[in-house]
Formats: sequence, structure tokens, C-alpha cells
Amino acid sequence: MLEPKAIKSAARWRGWIPGAAAMLLLAGAGALLPVQVWAQSDAVKLPLKPSPEFAKFPRYAGTLGARQIVLRLGPKSDDPSGVHGEYQYTDTGEVILIAGDRDGDTLEVEESNDGTHITGNWVGKFAADGTLAGDRMNVDDSDPQPFDLRPLAAGQPVPAPGAAAQPPAAAATPSAPVPPAASGAHAVNGVNNLSIGE
Repeated sequence: MLEPKAIKSAARWRGWIPGAAAMLLLAGAGALLPVQVWAQSDAVKLPLKPSPEFAKFPRYAGTLGARQIVLRLGPKSDDPSGVHGEYQYTDTGEVILIAGDRDGDTLEVEESNDGTHITGNWVGKFAADGTLAGDRMNVDDSDPQPFDLRPLAAGQPVPAPGAAAQPPAAAATPSAPVPPAASGAHAVNGVNNLSIGE
């Protein structure tokens, strides 16, 4: 039987409402289908490929541990504080999905390498210049690996491995006013590279 935390995680990945999932389980629907069959029916084909849905999201480049990654992170349409996206290792091309919450300058997301099972947790902070830094840990919060990511301006190429990402021109001048985000959105915490829906 699924634990409440697993139900919440499944809801995050599939867009379900945790309360609705709990009501189904209470009504006995969970007893009709084994959990394993339920998970297999929603399984994502491996290896994951970059999603066209996330291609429009702001990009961040930098390192996770000793490896270079590019993160695409944007707002969830059905949750004002929710964010989701993916990151990709530049050396192997492996894609990992992420989903979670942003509260002010704090980011807390879970990752999945198959869209079903949680493989790690990220906890980080956005700086005033849009950089994102923190730690990625295993599911049991072991083996923390630091991540340090800089936003990439639209059209800016991903830096070569070992080269640092250059901050966008607007972020390089902290005293310059931050231009408004895309139409219908607003800057989050004074940073216009990630906006949440209204």
C-alpha cells in the first residue's frame, strides 16, 4: 500500500490532487489494482528525452557535483508556488525530471529519472542576481552534492565544460532596473528569469 508521502509524490508527478487520491484509496479503489500494475501503466519510456514542454523555460547552466548540467525550470500552470522542469548532463545527455516548490528565494524540488520514482531532493536558494545554489541529496538525504547554476540569457549558448556561465547583462548590473517578465507574468523575488502564474 502506498504511504502518504508516496501519494503526494505521485500526485506531484502526475498532476493529481492528493486529497482525491486519498479518497479513491479510502473508497477501496486502491485494493482493486496492485500498486505495481498502477505504476507500470504510467511508466515513462527510458532513457528520458528533453521535453518540448520545458523547452520554453528559462535555462540555468553550471555544475552538479563535478559534472556540468543545464537546468530548465519554470512555473507549473496549476500551482502558483509549484515549479517543474528537467536537467540534462552535458557529458552524457542524460535527462532527469524535477518538480517541487519555490517559496520566495528557496527552492525545494524532487527529481526522477523515470517520471515515477523519486531519485533525489534538491534544496537551494536563488540569489538576487538569479544564480541558484544549494545541495542535491539522495532520497534519504545522504550524499549531498553541491550545485551552482547561473541563468542563461535567451539565445546564449551553453558554456563549454569547465567554463563558467556568464550572467545575463541585466543581472550583471545589480543597480539596473529589472525589466518586466513575459506578458501576463511577474518577476519572482526581483528576478525576472523565473516567473509564476497569477
